[in-house]
Amino acid sequence: MPKQRITKEMVVDAAFEIARSSGMEQVLVKNIADRIGCSVQPIYSYCKNMEGLRRDVTDQVGCFIQEYIAAHIDKKDLFRSMGHAYIQLAKEEPNLFRIFILRQRDRIASLGDLYQSEAGAHVADFIAEQLQISVPQARELHLHMLIYTIGLGTIFAVTAPGISTDEIFAQQEKAYEAFTGYRVVSETHSKNEKTLVAKL
Repeated sequence: MPKQRITKEMVVDAAFEIARSSGMEQVLVKNIADRIGCSVQPIYSYCKNMEGLRRDVTDQVGCFIQEYIAAHIDKKDLFRSMGHAYIQLAKEEPNLFRIFILRQRDRIASLGDLYQSEAGAHVADFIAEQLQISVPQARELHLHMLIYTIGLGTIFAVTAPGISTDEIFAQQEKAYEAFTGYRVVSETHSKNEKTLVAKL
């Protein structure tokens, strides 16, 4: 039987799965070799240093999270559903969420820089259209909600046995109302239909 050729992609994928299940601190050469089923030698051939490998894993985490959020948002309710998606991510993938939160962010000297780094290019445009506000207002609103949601997600990801998602989502709704100046109410003439009305 021919010997399996170990590729860099296999090494990074194995390291990602270890980080996902056990945290970045368990991304060690021996653990990677055990997961792939090989000796440590081919791992060392690709990993001149563990810092470089961890950067590759962090990049893969970023791609995973972008895909996760995109798959869990409702474009008809982008602002609220994006906040819920981040909390759901923290619940389902706590180790990846911690890596996402704690990763080094370079060239960030302001909250504006942070927003450009974290938000999709056209998210503010969608929010502006949905809430009938200007794009600068939507950008500021989204920044506030990102800061708040990531903070909530961090609390959620590092507490045990854990706060219920119902409580977290309820807190998000309060923040949503506070940030937007709107509240959600049910229409009396349409069963289960919801609309945004100005807060009194």
